[in-house]
Amino acid sequence: MKKLLLTALLAGTAFAAQAKDITFAMEPSYPPFELTNEKGEIIGFDVDVANAICKEIQATCHFKSQAFDALIPSLKAKRFDAAISAIDITEARAKQVSFSDPYYDSSASFIGVKGKADLAAAKNVGVQNGTTYQQYVVAEAKQYTPKSYASLQDAILDLKNGRIDVIFGDTAVLADMLTKQADLAFVGDKVDNKKYFGNGLGIAVNKGSKELLADLNKGLAVIKANGEYQKIYDKWMTAK
Repeated sequence: MKKLLLTALLAGTAFAAQAKDITFAMEPSYPPFELTNEKGEIIGFDVDVANAICKEIQATCHFKSQAFDALIPSLKAKRFDAAISAIDITEARAKQVSFSDPYYDSSASFIGVKGKADLAAAKNVGVQNGTTYQQYVVAEAKQYTPKSYASLQDAILDLKNGRIDVIFGDTAVLADMLTKQADLAFVGDKVDNKKYFGNGLGIAVNKGSKELLADLNKGLAVIKANGEYQKIYDKWMTAK
């Protein structure tokens, strides 16, 4: 009996030694991916995905608020372990950090004021600072003048007051905004450009964090296979 108890104790100790804490950084004003609730807690699709992955790899998730354009520089400086914040996987970013397998297929769209927005006549476009959507407008849509905001929510008042003509961003994020803004609507077709978006969203880690990256991919594969990912997707992306 003592031998069995000792074996169980050692097994428990080994399991505890394997347990780890993972701090994820995100910019929490980007619903449905991440937002802050009335209690000041960061919640959202990305949070639930990260927590589900952590459960599978026996890790504890922690979440830290960070400006979007500071995510990759801070990750390179090892100020946190990973970043999950609706980050499009691009060739340029992959030179700076490593990405997990894609956990979400992204697309881009425009929104504007109902009955007023006209992409052909639009000049000033609201984008979130540091995003691929900002980069796309600067490099590939030079007919527009980009106006950068810390968050897309900050752009809504300028849109309604005519200081910008449209807002450009992730389709799912804009769709969530439209559920709260009855006077706004999608304008034109979705935009796809593999250089900037359309490769999916990934969890970013420091180039040296190879073991962590492997663990995250393992956890992601499990939640996609066992149906947990679909439950999270249905909760945040289809339940309106």
